[in-house]
Amino acid sequence: MQKIKVIIPAFNEEDSIGLVVADIPNIVDEIIVVNNNSKDQTQLRAKNAGATVLTEDRPGYGYACLKGMSYVASQKEKPDVIVFLDGDYSDYPEQLDDLVAPIINDDIDFVIGARVKELRENGSMTFPQRFGNWLATSLMRWFFNSKFTDLGPFRAIKYDKLLALDMEDKTYGWTVEMQLKALKQRLTYVEIPMMYRNRIGVSKVSGTVKGAIFAGVKILGWIFKYSFK
Repeated sequence: MQKIKVIIPAFNEEDSIGLVVADIPNIVDEIIVVNNNSKDQTQLRAKNAGATVLTEDRPGYGYACLKGMSYVASQKEKPDVIVFLDGDYSDYPEQLDDLVAPIINDDIDFVIGARVKELRENGSMTFPQRFGNWLATSLMRWFFNSKFTDLGPFRAIKYDKLLALDMEDKTYGWTVEMQLKALKQRLTYVEIPMMYRNRIGVSKVSGTVKGAIFAGVKILGWIFKYSFK
């Protein structure tokens, strides 16, 4: 049986993090919540829910993910699969079984949980999110012949393949960096349609003009960087 660990970056998610942890299937060996400079009770709620809680004081989605990866790398027994999941309860953690199935059953390297329109709750993705997804995935299709349709944060990847990507983005470019590097390294990948609902709380990215602009710049920066390599 394959060993699976989940990494959840969390910034001020006290109202949702317990629900996320509780809904993760029992096939997971360890749930790692990275408290990313939260000012609320995120850390306590995650710990009470049964997660391993790490602290990353430097704000940034990528910083939190890298902290989780560093912790996993320090362990004697390494996992076979890493799952990344947001802490806002917008994804359905119970669908993790479906997410990892292509890796476990079909030896696929990388799986994206795609937030398809027909399975999304009304209002769950803002216009900046939808437009950003369309633009980024269209550019990846044009430049790299990619089949990605989403930059969804709910994703699974073989641990050894993740290490080989040499991830480095510290903020909003984390998801697109992973997908671009997966394309460059010719990893096998699929998208699995996933349900998606309105998050608990306010989005730190699409919920603000500054966040949306900064995320867009980071995403486009990674795409054009790899396009001219």
